[in-house]
Amino acid sequence: MPTTRVLTVLLLAGALLSGPTTARAEPPAVLSSLWGWPLPGEPTVTRAFDVLPSRYAAGHRGVDLAGTVGSPVLAAGAGVVAFAGMVAGRPVVSVQHPDGLRTTYEPVLPGVAAGQAVARGSPLGSLVAGHAGCPVEACLHWGLRRADSYLDPLVLLRVPRVRLLPWP
Repeated sequence: MPTTRVLTVLLLAGALLSGPTTARAEPPAVLSSLWGWPLPGEPTVTRAFDVLPSRYAAGHRGVDLAGTVGSPVLAAGAGVVAFAGMVAGRPVVSVQHPDGLRTTYEPVLPGVAAGQAVARGSPLGSLVAGHAGCPVEACLHWGLRRADSYLDPLVLLRVPRVRLLPWP
């Protein structure tokens, strides 16, 4: 009986993916097609995200990416510019995405203004030098938040791991 149930689930899943036509459907778009790197190419991570014991603990709430002064900084995903200006003496751009996520980029000389809609890959401004602890010419600090929770922005670029669980 369990084998019949698994076969039925697989047949139903196949029917849902292929749709009502006889033509074979393409697999759904992967997460990485919604998000992209905020610098051209695939930059090197010079400092990783710190998983912190509490939201008030000291630590690194984003990733630092190696770049060059003047490189375009790109919107990682579609959204609306929530802020473009100075924060604590550093030029920052943040983008609010429709799924409740907010990405931040610093130090970036803004080329956009608050309220402006951006698509994935749209230029937000240009990278400037001056990020503390950067081991190369310039580093982009890329952050990600959902409400008050900081997340590792690299998860946006990874295809999610799918696991099948037993059917009760």
